[in-house]
Amino acid sequence: MYKKILAAVNERFNSEMTARYALNLAKHLNAKLYICFIADKGMVQHNRNAAEDAMQRLFNEALELNIQAESIAGMGDPVAEIGKIVHHENIGIVFASTGREDIKKKFYTSTVAQNLSLKLPCSVALVRIVHSGRVHPKRIFVPVKARIDHVMERATFVTHMARAFGSKVFVFHTPKPIAKVFHREIHLTPPEWEERISDDISHFMEYLKQNEIEHAGRFLPGKTARNITIEASAKQHDLIIMGASERGLWASLLKGNPVKQVLRETPCDLIILKPRHED
Repeated sequence: MYKKILAAVNERFNSEMTARYALNLAKHLNAKLYICFIADKGMVQHNRNAAEDAMQRLFNEALELNIQAESIAGMGDPVAEIGKIVHHENIGIVFASTGREDIKKKFYTSTVAQNLSLKLPCSVALVRIVHSGRVHPKRIFVPVKARIDHVMERATFVTHMARAFGSKVFVFHTPKPIAKVFHREIHLTPPEWEERISDDISHFMEYLKQNEIEHAGRFLPGKTARNITIEASAKQHDLIIMGASERGLWASLLKGNPVKQVLRETPCDLIILKPRHED
């Protein structure tokens, strides 16, 4: 699925750490790694030098690990230029870092991260780095919804990331109340929720089992984003992998956006996966 992986690098240190997630995945999959830096026309020389130095470090590290690698530097609009590379090289997935602009603005609003995730024809992994010195997660936390689009690609991505780092996977689901009686919500206990697990979650966990990935499941009713951040912090997970929100703007305004809230409050590194490959 991911025979060619592209890591988008810029002058920020977080982008280099994000690229190391891509590097480790490429090593595990024996995939070709593309290290890409596209400079805006107005970028100052100091920032260009910082990005080019990061590219060189990553390229040297890839060679030391016997990873087939190629570095690509250019100038122009990053999204447009990366899109050309994706088309020309048939890239399977792009790794890119999310910065403060994604936290301060409405998520997916006029940022490079938004445009990469929405416009590229391949899968995109947006990464927020919280612990810059710990890109070797041993506990991967995976919040899932009852209905999971591209369930096989999501399960495959988690499987490969777990194998790349020798990690244990913790699948987490926050179910909604099943009904209301006289305007009062009916809640079930976690064991009762497990009996009502959705087909998509069952398929997701069965895929992990078939691939011999050490994993555990937990179900905790409540507010989605709050439960995710509290659970990740309390259990000291190293990395959260969750899907990009597909809620419309109106639904996000009314109900809030769990991805945006987790992006702002995550206690550990976070990967937001936008899958494109068909199951």
